[in-house]
Amino acid sequence: MGVDCRFLFSRLAKSTPIGFPFLRSVWTKMDLSLPNVRGMTELDRAKFTKQVSVPSVEILSKNVGKSMSVFKKYLLKMEKLKPVTEIQGNDEKRKLLLDPILFETLDKLREDDQQKLCELDITKNSFSSTCLQLEYQNYRIDDVFKAVLPEGKEGCTSYSRIGHIIHLNLRDHLLPYKNLIGQVLVDKLIGVKTVVNKSSSIDSTYRNFQMEVLAGEADFVTDVKENMCTFKFDFSQVYWNSRLCTEHERIIKLLPQKSVLFDVFAGVGPFSVPAAKIRKCQVFANDLNPSSYRWLKENVRLNKVENIETFNLDGRQFIREQMPPFLLARPTEPIHVTMNLPALAVEFLDAFIGLLSGVELDPRLDITVHVYSFCEESSAFSEMRTKVESALKHSIEDEQIVELVDVRDVSPKKHMLRLSFRIPLNVLTKATEEETSSEPKRLKLDLETQGR
Repeated sequence: MGVDCRFLFSRLAKSTPIGFPFLRSVWTKMDLSLPNVRGMTELDRAKFTKQVSVPSVEILSKNVGKSMSVFKKYLLKMEKLKPVTEIQGNDEKRKLLLDPILFETLDKLREDDQQKLCELDITKNSFSSTCLQLEYQNYRIDDVFKAVLPEGKEGCTSYSRIGHIIHLNLRDHLLPYKNLIGQVLVDKLIGVKTVVNKSSSIDSTYRNFQMEVLAGEADFVTDVKENMCTFKFDFSQVYWNSRLCTEHERIIKLLPQKSVLFDVFAGVGPFSVPAAKIRKCQVFANDLNPSSYRWLKENVRLNKVENIETFNLDGRQFIREQMPPFLLARPTEPIHVTMNLPALAVEFLDAFIGLLSGVELDPRLDITVHVYSFCEESSAFSEMRTKVESALKHSIEDEQIVELVDVRDVSPKKHMLRLSFRIPLNVLTKATEEETSSEPKRLKLDLETQGR
């Protein structure tokens, strides 16, 4: 059945790479090029030296504050440089360094600004040129990279930050400069101790990857604050993607207060822990990776949440063993299932087929599944729905779809999508190939035996 994707597809604000500080700052646009460093592969800070001449104005110290109504927008803004400086041997005056791109001459200012300065005894004679000796500390990250990296090719413009760790995914043409890039980031980003580059694809089983330390310490145990929770983990052994912070928050907001969450691929708990802490959900959290399971338990402890049970099982085993007893015992409670393993999650949907076969279901049973997958950009909407229906061997009606969300762009032609849908009850009761036909009967659950 066809679907109008305008209504089902919610292209919400996607998580994006964290940009360098220069992308968010109003900084000088002066030419800071250094032709003698092009192609440098090992950082030599001494070579980042340049003399520049900038306009300046001398002002009585007592009038600096008053003059800022005019000069504030013209001040020279550079790393580790104070635009208001003392004048040696003259405590009564201060020198303001101005940006040559923004400020030309006094007579080019607006008449009302000229009048304000005149009232402060600031005249043409107050202005001069000042020679500055710029050093490595004055160069922003992008200044260094623009001076060093190959011209005409994409530079290093984004990264992921995980606590004290910077995670890069450098393109091939940047690999000769990887150590320089790493050292510059350690030098110039506050609190950064380790810079790593992804050196292999993500392992589909445990969702970790090989990484190379480019600069700093080989210290991978870090902590991150997200959605009012603290997460601690060994980044080299588990999966964590800072770009998914917004998506984690979206899911948490979708969960009703005191509802139930089965987190099939929980990782270190970015869905499970805030669901339990913020939404007061009863959570069943599972991950196959022993390291993820270890840190999941640690994060449950760190955040002082008690309404979570943790498991170290295969995803199918978790669904088929842990869900049925709960579904039968408490069929009227809202149930949500998160399946965030985009490379494989859809393949695990078959675990729901016949999950409650041979059982007369309570018609109030309501299970919402949030499943993730990678899809090609050109056919993302239809591809995602087709994948899910194929895995379930059952069609999904329009009214059963909650939303289809473009979570983020993985590459120019590859998108990570989430389909949130209410699972058809016919899927749960469908007899599997191994089962023989039998009359439906309502199973009785011994709560004490099941420990629920």
